[in-house]
Amino acid sequence: MGLVTRVPLFSSPSSTFSPHKYSSTTKLFSSSSSSSLSFQRRTSVVVKAMASTVIVTGAGGRTGQIVYKKLKERDEFVARGLVRTEESKEKIGGADDVFVADIRDAESIVPAIQGVDALVILTSAVPKMKPGFDPTKGGRPEFFFEDGANPEQVDWIGQKNQIDAAKAAGVKQIVLVGSMGGTNLNHPLNSIGNGNILVWKRKAEQYLADSGIPYTIIRAGGLQDKDGGVRELVVGKDDELLETDIRTIARADVAEVCIQALLLEEAKFKALDLASKPEGTGEPTKDFKTLFSQISTRF
Repeated sequence: MGLVTRVPLFSSPSSTFSPHKYSSTTKLFSSSSSSSLSFQRRTSVVVKAMASTVIVTGAGGRTGQIVYKKLKERDEFVARGLVRTEESKEKIGGADDVFVADIRDAESIVPAIQGVDALVILTSAVPKMKPGFDPTKGGRPEFFFEDGANPEQVDWIGQKNQIDAAKAAGVKQIVLVGSMGGTNLNHPLNSIGNGNILVWKRKAEQYLADSGIPYTIIRAGGLQDKDGGVRELVVGKDDELLETDIRTIARADVAEVCIQALLLEEAKFKALDLASKPEGTGEPTKDFKTLFSQISTRF
């Protein structure tokens, strides 16, 4: 796809207040209220002007949707999303700040990156199950990647295109979400569809680390569709956590770590493995500065 569409991000609020319906006392109160509202609106504009513009690629995915929503809820950021299809755009609300582009086409993503302060990469190749699998007959399902959408094309070339576009546009920070397991060439994920997905993810991570752009690489454990903010998060390096029982994490927690990485200097130029203790074990993580400070590895 070579087309990117964008329309203005904001529209001016309008007022339907009519002072003629009220008494002079009410008019005085209303005038004060209007001034207050006017001040709040001006303040909001100033806050937005000072906010960082952040684009989330893969915003239509299950984790990407959460990051995009979190960005929109916070005054520190002006959110943008990037998805591959119009269908994905509609799925996350069809907002004007969502771009449609193909990360495998370097030119198509350039307009979406322009004017951006930070980039959160959440794109990934997704395998499909081969038809005909019958779970009642035992065995394991087989998977494949669609033509043009294998890990080399999506997780390596697609992510490289994003990093290159960000560097050319002067983006100040990139947060890249990958996966634990990349130190093991024989990891089961690499055998899915013969895609070597962790190999290509790792190559993109190294490319980012060598780019000169401030970065945070988050290698998440097994992703779970659970509520976030209720578990103690654990960071590690070099897949050490895979040797323990702490190997999974809620997508919502990954999303929050992405947000915090954009806010904290302690997160920059670091690569970390991320998982969480079971709910009810330990204390839910609130101090992300300390969490990032536990890691010093750059790759």
